[in-house]
Amino acid sequence: MGVFLRSEAADLLRAYYAARAAEYDRVYLKPERQADLRQIEAWLPAHFAGRRVLEVACGTGYWTRLIAPVATHMLALDAAPETLEIARRRAPPERVAFAVGDAYAPHECIESGQCFDAAFAGFWWSHVPRARLRGFLHGLHACLEPGARVVFLDNRFVPGSSTPVSEEDAQGDTWQQRRLDDGSTHRVLKNFPTEAQLREAVAGLATDVRISTWGHYWALEYLVLTPQPAGSTAAKQAG
Repeated sequence: MGVFLRSEAADLLRAYYAARAAEYDRVYLKPERQADLRQIEAWLPAHFAGRRVLEVACGTGYWTRLIAPVATHMLALDAAPETLEIARRRAPPERVAFAVGDAYAPHECIESGQCFDAAFAGFWWSHVPRARLRGFLHGLHACLEPGARVVFLDNRFVPGSSTPVSEEDAQGDTWQQRRLDDGSTHRVLKNFPTEAQLREAVAGLATDVRISTWGHYWALEYLVLTPQPAGSTAAKQAG
């Protein structure tokens, strides 16, 4: 959820989540989303059983707490210390290491020799500018073993439940105006990709791509494509 980028959009997002930390989890209390959430909570953990998991933009740890019991180990990153403080109270320290980190440069938080065979990000994809998606994915995959499992979970736009989109910029990114309890209003980047856009974003980077949808949410899961030797048939076809 959080981000630690050196850009205006990132600064806005980081300030927003820092201010929202104490009230963030209310989004999981919306009555119309409860059935979907129970299904996802039952569906998600098995994807990470026995794996070494890198989680970017972990926020308040809502999903970390479900993955940690089945994972061998987790490293969970977020840009906002305020949300990490909540996340630390939700997961056993012997199973999860938390760190303030940049979702676009997770390698900065990874110790030498540390490796991961899975990655997760919940409600982060929608905050990535469309022009930066491929760069983000390359940076994430560089921290993972070939064949690692990756799962992204995020919102579908549902009128009456989702915050209305207030504008679309020249790059095709959509934005919302969100008000917090303290009365402050924040301009937040929030994209709602189509299935075709999700598949296009990982084309050439992933295999075994699968998309699941619920009434209010979508999930993208895949395996990181194993690099092919430059002269191989697979590499030529990919090019």
